[in-house]
Amino acid sequence: MTHREVLRALSGLLMVLFAAMVSSTVVSVALPQIVGSLKGTQSQYTWVVTATLLASTASTPVWGKLADLFDKKRLLQVAIVIFAAASLACGLVENTGQLIALRAVQGLGMGALQVLVQVIIGAMVSPKERGRYNGYLGGVMAVSTVGGPLLGGAITDTDWLGWEWCFFLAVPICVIAFFMLSRTLHLAETKKPDTKVDYVGATLIAAGVSLLLLWVTFVGNDFDWISWQSAAMVAGSVVLLGAATVVESKVREPVVPLHVIKRRDPALAVVASLAVGMAMFGGAVFLGQYFQISRGFSPTEAGLLTIPMMFGVLVASAVAGRLVSQSGKVKPYILTGTLVLTAGFGMLATIDHTTSLVFMGVGMFLVGTGVGMSMQNLVLVVQNSVPLRELGAASGAITFFRSLGGTIGVSVLGAVLANQVADKIASGLAALGIDAGAGGGAGDLDLEAMPGPVAEVVRAAYGDATGHLFMISACIAVAGFLAALFLSPVELRETVDLPEQIALGEETVLGAK
Repeated sequence: MTHREVLRALSGLLMVLFAAMVSSTVVSVALPQIVGSLKGTQSQYTWVVTATLLASTASTPVWGKLADLFDKKRLLQVAIVIFAAASLACGLVENTGQLIALRAVQGLGMGALQVLVQVIIGAMVSPKERGRYNGYLGGVMAVSTVGGPLLGGAITDTDWLGWEWCFFLAVPICVIAFFMLSRTLHLAETKKPDTKVDYVGATLIAAGVSLLLLWVTFVGNDFDWISWQSAAMVAGSVVLLGAATVVESKVREPVVPLHVIKRRDPALAVVASLAVGMAMFGGAVFLGQYFQISRGFSPTEAGLLTIPMMFGVLVASAVAGRLVSQSGKVKPYILTGTLVLTAGFGMLATIDHTTSLVFMGVGMFLVGTGVGMSMQNLVLVVQNSVPLRELGAASGAITFFRSLGGTIGVSVLGAVLANQVADKIASGLAALGIDAGAGGGAGDLDLEAMPGPVAEVVRAAYGDATGHLFMISACIAVAGFLAALFLSPVELRETVDLPEQIALGEETVLGAK
């Protein structure tokens, strides 16, 4: 495709990506209001986010593999329909349980959109040129993450709209993008006879990850760390994921191509993506809750307060994308990004319910800058090491592990936050001479329904507990930095397919010579 044709198709692809990204960010700042109005709890708050991430994570490698086997354009259109229908249904729920279930369906479409956009761009342009287009992707991610919280806050604060429009918002964007792509996206597809999708492996991976996340969510509250429930769930996860590894090593068309991710650079990129995903999703998802519950800001104000982080993503992704395309070198930007990410979370680890907003703004900007420099460039490392025929599976694998990291991060940090908050609320109420079991509804997130002193205890508990989450995120980010440190200093190739693959049809090794 020519540059002009790529840009025409890219306009629809960016709209699709924007719809997928904004569906998370527009809800993040409104979620305290949504869960409060539906009378949900802190665990349900976490699962409204986790359900989407889990479904997205489990389905991502399947969509990536399907993209190698079938018509990429048709798959993208199917994903748009699934995502739009689920978004519409989310706005019509009557309780938190329904919302969690429909958010899982929405996650199926979201996982498809995120990986298929990257796969289609990879099929159109070479890895070296892809750095420039990844700058556009990073810009859309930043705009959606900046505009999403602002839109979510404005929608929630507007009486005649209501929080339901946080979900309805994605529907018209998806409809427009669907028709744009029908006209502008033209890919040369080759028919692949005797294709098989590894549904067994995908099911085992999804079941193993889901069981592990359920254990993380409920351990410490519903049962003890050392108990038969813990043993059964952890052992079950190990068995399921072990079986998935065996299946993936045996089948002809694996969902997660082990022969790709066991190479040095893809393996290190996977580890770094896990760390970046855990740190970014796990830490950032609770910022809106912190600003609203602990600091008492409105949803719109909470959205405005997250702008430093999103501005960092916007600037860093655009600048780093251009520099990568010019130099063909990607390691320096990943290394710097993970280091800056660690520093940002280190600053945020010191916050409580009285921390200066200027200090928090600097920390959030550093987090955003680190994410913008590292996230898309880690995808490039993996895409640079595979031939065109494996592009979908490889892109799906790296996106899968990044989403897996985010899902684990949200679940683990959500469980830590719930336990920390429960302990701090109990001690705070005890200091007021109030029985924690009759704390006036302190277990839910509807602060307006609580007595004044109880609400203040809850606000302080959330503010003081949030710093612990960012300390954990900083430790996770260090693991990403160490993985990036050992990446090979390869240069990105200038062809869409590997020259060695085209000439010899052999399995490729690391990078372009």
